[in-house]
Amino acid sequence: MKDLQGKVGFITGGASGIGLGIAKVFVRNGMKVVIADLRQDHLDCALAYFDSQLQRASVHGIRLDVTDRTAMAAAADEAERRFGKVHIVVNNAGVGLEGPLDKATYDDWDFGIGVNLVGVVNGVQTFLPRIRRHGEGGHIVNTASLAGMTAASMPAWMVIYTTTKAAVIAMSECLHTELPSTGIGVTVLCPGPIKSNIHEAWKNRPDHFKQNTGYKESEARLGRRIVPDVWMEPEQVGEMVVKAIKNDDLYIITHGEWRDAVTARYQAVMAATPTTNNPQLIETLRSPQLRAAQE
Repeated sequence: MKDLQGKVGFITGGASGIGLGIAKVFVRNGMKVVIADLRQDHLDCALAYFDSQLQRASVHGIRLDVTDRTAMAAAADEAERRFGKVHIVVNNAGVGLEGPLDKATYDDWDFGIGVNLVGVVNGVQTFLPRIRRHGEGGHIVNTASLAGMTAASMPAWMVIYTTTKAAVIAMSECLHTELPSTGIGVTVLCPGPIKSNIHEAWKNRPDHFKQNTGYKESEARLGRRIVPDVWMEPEQVGEMVVKAIKNDDLYIITHGEWRDAVTARYQAVMAATPTTNNPQLIETLRSPQLRAAQE
């Protein structure tokens, strides 16, 4: 998708941090943008910003819990009523869940997985059929994390977060093998430290995930984090996203500081991989549909 002028984007977690940075760059590129976010205070601030820039007509806000599939479908309907066909979906909503592994409960796992992974699934399942249906092409951007690329070097207190982000990377890689043939690109965004509110996990935790959590202390401590000035500005990420969409890039890696960790992981994987190769074995695993399409 080389030309974004006049296209419509839908961004979850779009009212602050990375999501808002992407929204600002989308609007500067002539797009109409729906920002969906759980936090009404973030939505109010974001919409006030676009109003101050005389861009309010290009932006629509929707309060949305990405774990709620019915609400996601309703948000998609509202987006189409407001701006028409949606072309670019950014599944960006996420929570920076951290805590001791021995204190993790099912509520903690369900919260992290529900937002960081199932929220992405819900966005894809809701919008992909609609993009296919209008036939004008499109692009899906899924926000993962460099933590998902460097899982082998991550501490246990980030296990829930890292697990979900690694899954989003794998999911995006699978989608990328099929969707480009339909005119729909796929990009997975793997950010490092970005100026955002992702550390405010407790404020974004629904009541039904608060009943039996072992992370109250760690979330309170994380919530007091002061974001350093050296962390990347969200609008820089937005520029990277636009470039990736136009180039149909699969990966966006925002920081090079973890390059050695990524390299070490894949070197370890390659060292553990046998060198034998039986093409007949691989052939048995190809689907009948894929074989028919290639014959």
